[in-house]
Amino acid sequence: MTILPREFYSKDTVLVAKKLLGKKIIRKIGKVEMSGIITETEAYRHNDDPASHAFRKITERNKVMFGQVGISYVYFTYGMHFCFNVTARRPEIAAGAVLIRAIEPEKGIKTMQENRGNVNLKNLTDGPAKLTQALAITKDHYGVDLTKKSKIYITEGIKIKKIETSPRIGIKEPVEKLWNFKIKI
Repeated sequence: MTILPREFYSKDTVLVAKKLLGKKIIRKIGKVEMSGIITETEAYRHNDDPASHAFRKITERNKVMFGQVGISYVYFTYGMHFCFNVTARRPEIAAGAVLIRAIEPEKGIKTMQENRGNVNLKNLTDGPAKLTQALAITKDHYGVDLTKKSKIYITEGIKIKKIETSPRIGIKEPVEKLWNFKIKI
């Protein structure tokens, strides 16, 4: 599979969120390889998006959103979970990232289940915290270049037929931005 090049992420954040659907995340830990097809994403932009971590200013936490595209943005939330994002935006926009909310597991499922406490396949990676637990993604993965073969990267995947669009999950405003995208496999 071809790793997605940096140019893939150098487009409007909302467009990249849609285009990431059907792509494959590869996660390697030693000789173990886990993978899954991206089935749900959300776009977060800069100064036109009050829900974005980059809305107000650059901080130590969000600085990767203002840097090069195609880089992982991993943050800790609710004092207990990590979330995995990919930086993406047009060159003239200051910041942006796409939250990977869910994947359809393909390879390394047994390891993913062990990482999650042996949960069933149906609920294994159907949320952002579940996904990071299953793939063992932590703060150590903040700033990883996803355009190069390493411990985590994203490749071409499958062709998709239909994208479902809705407001982002857990966002109180702006709810009119329909920037949550899903596919069914």
